[in-house]
Amino acid sequence: MLAAIPRVEDLAADPVTHHFDDMVAPSGLTNFLGTVRVDHDLTAISAVQFPPVSQAITQTAVLFVDGRLFASYGVPVTHQWRPDRVVRTAAVDGWEISTTTVAAPGQTAVVIEVAVRNTGDEQRRIRLSLSIAARVTRAAGAWRQAESPSERDDVEIEGRRLVFRSAERGAWNMQGVDVPAHIRLSGVTELPDAFGTGIGGNGRGGEIAVELTVPAGGTGRFGYVNATGTTSDEADASYRAVIADVAGVVAEAERFWNRQLAAAFTPGNGEYSGHLPTLETQSPALRRLYWWSILGVIWFRRDFVANVLGRSYDTLMPNYWGTTTFIWDYSLSSLTHALLDPEEMRRQVSLWIGLDTHTHFGTSSLTGETVGNWYSVNDFAMTRLVNDYVRVTGNTGFLRERIGERGAVTESLRYWALAWHDLRTPSGLADYGEIDNLLECVSSYTHEVASLNAANVWNLRTVAALLDQTGDTDAAAGLRGEAEDLLPRVLGLAVEGEGFFAAGQPDGTRLPVRHCYDFSIVGTTIPQDLPAEFRADMVSFFQRELQSENWMGALSPWDPDASYSVRPDHQWNGAYPAWPADAGRALIALGAPQVLLSWLDGLARSANQGPMGQAHFVEDAVPGINGGARKAPPQLPYIIDWSCSSSGAWFELIVEGIFGVRIGVDGAVTAGGCIQDLDPTATLRNLRVAERLFDIHADGSVVDSPLPPTTVSKE
Repeated sequence: MLAAIPRVEDLAADPVTHHFDDMVAPSGLTNFLGTVRVDHDLTAISAVQFPPVSQAITQTAVLFVDGRLFASYGVPVTHQWRPDRVVRTAAVDGWEISTTTVAAPGQTAVVIEVAVRNTGDEQRRIRLSLSIAARVTRAAGAWRQAESPSERDDVEIEGRRLVFRSAERGAWNMQGVDVPAHIRLSGVTELPDAFGTGIGGNGRGGEIAVELTVPAGGTGRFGYVNATGTTSDEADASYRAVIADVAGVVAEAERFWNRQLAAAFTPGNGEYSGHLPTLETQSPALRRLYWWSILGVIWFRRDFVANVLGRSYDTLMPNYWGTTTFIWDYSLSSLTHALLDPEEMRRQVSLWIGLDTHTHFGTSSLTGETVGNWYSVNDFAMTRLVNDYVRVTGNTGFLRERIGERGAVTESLRYWALAWHDLRTPSGLADYGEIDNLLECVSSYTHEVASLNAANVWNLRTVAALLDQTGDTDAAAGLRGEAEDLLPRVLGLAVEGEGFFAAGQPDGTRLPVRHCYDFSIVGTTIPQDLPAEFRADMVSFFQRELQSENWMGALSPWDPDASYSVRPDHQWNGAYPAWPADAGRALIALGAPQVLLSWLDGLARSANQGPMGQAHFVEDAVPGINGGARKAPPQLPYIIDWSCSSSGAWFELIVEGIFGVRIGVDGAVTAGGCIQDLDPTATLRNLRVAERLFDIHADGSVVDSPLPPTTVSKE
């Protein structure tokens, strides 16, 4: 058997070598207190965010070598990411330069260890300069835009560092080095308040220059620190804590992340209120995807002091929507949250229950306030979240808790299950609005879409099962009756013989749309209700028009709307990270598990660039990286973030799809998927449901044992 618990080296990305501004997404790091983007040159970093302090995507520590901008040398740079660090290397003018960047554990700081090796035959001197900038601010409320707030700062020299402060003195940033250096201010007079990367330029502050004399074959070094705080004392304390031992901070980051990874799989750990099962397997592809899915949820944990929930899980990083948790994306990792951190999940879901989820797409962890416009998936997402929380924790008492204006949680469930009534058209289906309410970059995917109308059938049936647990069997029967009445209208959206669906339009016409979201949601919510012939047509459509060797397109390139946009999360040229996982569950449910199993090796190759991105390009659009589907970059027209929290969808694919685990609202656990065809020796161990632990074997057998007393839940 392969190892069951990963270490940082097991999750390391492949080295990626590129030139200036190649189509490579800059990576990110986190220590759960904040995030940083690690940019394309050897030292530059951007978007240093430690909430409540932000500074948008301001770039700092840009490297100059002997007075010349490093990027202008045109030499290739190699990046290698792993959870605790990013190592960047390049050779220029007889020097080998290597930098190691980490987010300092327990501190609101980023550190970079810089090493310079002289490859020549004689002692030489090198001047390495860092162009330093900051635009720190502390906004009064939620960060309501994709880019976080920033403002023009005052700056001064203080010893070996530059100190930046916001106008109101509510945000501070200190950047310096741990060796003697030459420091000067930029000399630029007043910069405009207006600021935008690529439009108004970058922030300016000053320069820190280090001169090193290095013998032939020898190595010189220095450490750089970037620390923030809401007061001067706070930023200074963080700065001093890490500047004293930069190499020690780098080493501690590795230990910190190994502890986090081990804790995620350990019952009774001190980091999370739950844990995840370990996977024993002889399949490297399955293990890689399993670990990838889990890392991509842990990666978004946020424990900063100003978090109104104490802890939350962000959705994107490191570029966009910092401190925002999207309902949709969180729900795509619903099972993972319920198992790993049920106490956090309860707080997050309770917050949303108390709000009107028909008015926003998420909430701010800084204030608890709503952010953004309505996403039409919210009723489905909220039903899924409550259902997963209750069946995994066994906390049926949560259904009777009174939260918000609707009272008991069961009333919120009924509200979500019946909310489609207010959207119903003469066709009997719900109209889910325009492009901004749905997939944003697919103009034809609007109004009476098959996916969310099928989800309404699932909502009605799922809420009925939850109401049965409370004894409200009459209401449950009524919901089941509505589901049966709605079902034929949903099936009527199928395009006969084609395997895809039409979207009903306000004028009564039906517009065929070849999108994966219909395939996945219909295929996972009502597969048993589909005629066998149409199930086969759906699988054929998926293989013919969406699936690729190691990823998929979200929209068929044969769809007329494929010319509308090149944003790769929902269009022809790529897919959002949850879509291949959800498509895999649909393939199993539609009776084609072998299609998925034969795809796994290719999908696992795409787990080679760190946590899954907000979108990966399909290979027909952009060549992959070392055999994996390339992450899409953040610049226009793609505006795609480097990582996205919905990776828990892959956990659900493996646990509920491939292993076939079914967790009933009554606590019953059964299994019977397709894992035996992939690895008959595979086992999921220590799956926690309520107060019991279950081992799930490839042959479908389930063995349970009581939870040790020291790990009994507070739920």
